[in-house]
Amino acid sequence: MLTLVLLFAVLLPLFIITIFIPYWTRRTESFGVSIPEEMYHTTQLQNMRKQYAMYAMILSVLATVIFIISGFFLSHNEETLSIFLGVLTLACIIASFFIYLKFHRNMKELKEKEQWSEKKSQQVFIDTKFREQKVTYSNLWFLAPVVIAIILIVMSFQAYPAIPDKIPTKFSFSGEVTNWTEKSYKSILLNPVMMIYFTLLFIFINFMIAKAKQQISVNQPTESIQKNIIFRRRWSLFLIITSYLLSCMLTMIQLSLMYPIKGEIQAAISLIITVIILIHCIVLSITTGQGGSRVKTVQSQNKNIIDRDDDKYWKLGQFYFNKNDPALFIEKRFGIGWTINIARPLAWIIFLVIIGLAILIPMILS
Repeated sequence: MLTLVLLFAVLLPLFIITIFIPYWTRRTESFGVSIPEEMYHTTQLQNMRKQYAMYAMILSVLATVIFIISGFFLSHNEETLSIFLGVLTLACIIASFFIYLKFHRNMKELKEKEQWSEKKSQQVFIDTKFREQKVTYSNLWFLAPVVIAIILIVMSFQAYPAIPDKIPTKFSFSGEVTNWTEKSYKSILLNPVMMIYFTLLFIFINFMIAKAKQQISVNQPTESIQKNIIFRRRWSLFLIITSYLLSCMLTMIQLSLMYPIKGEIQAAISLIITVIILIHCIVLSITTGQGGSRVKTVQSQNKNIIDRDDDKYWKLGQFYFNKNDPALFIEKRFGIGWTINIARPLAWIIFLVIIGLAILIPMILS
């Protein structure tokens, strides 16, 4: 049973995303390579997407079989099984990247052979009034989790004498405590401080979504702008919903220090919230696509021009490196969401600060 729960909660969403990524990217990009939009629907590219999905599905089935078999041998040791799950997940990500590289190379060779970029006029479309529109929801929506965290801090200090000397920090899926820490004023602050950290992180991501570089189709500028706004607003709403769900989970865990809440209930609610967030992420990817590519709008197209070819700035079709581009954040070419311009030192600083705080806060407060 534990094996199936872990499979559903972690591996299944990973498999779904890996298999269907080529169908969620923009129609002007294929396996990290820019293409004319009309080529997206050709039989050749359709077959490439099907082949990639087939390879990814084989990888998913193989990983599932390995995990289920290992689950029978490691079911008595949840910690070992969890570690194995992490290793298997990492292995799947690496393997899927190598599968992607194969199709990225094939796509580059096909583009060079067909000379799509040389046959058409390349242009860039910029909407100077784009950021005047409401492309994200207000950051004020994130105020509630911060207020709740502050209330929890006050409650925890007031209830400090009644809190047990040992605080549970980790539960098994059956609700049993597997790790403890000594009570201190620092340790009882871990959950509300992490709640504030996550909220600030979501506020920053919401800001990043609003300020990320425009990517507007020169063939369909009006429709592309409309889709991109929908894309940004939907993911902004996702951040708000995720922030509230994580706040509920951390609030429950913090209240369990002061009130008797069974470990089974905590484990079940935490798993349910995690599954809800993952399902929401997948549904949003399916219905919206990268840049709003799956949003239905009225389309008109000029096949004589294409978006500017900037493949030279995309290393392996995944990593954007352009010293002359002031943008810190840009849309991914393969996948859903945004990435950083690795040629900009500030982008690296921001990225390292986020990762560093995520590691340091639990270390300092534990």
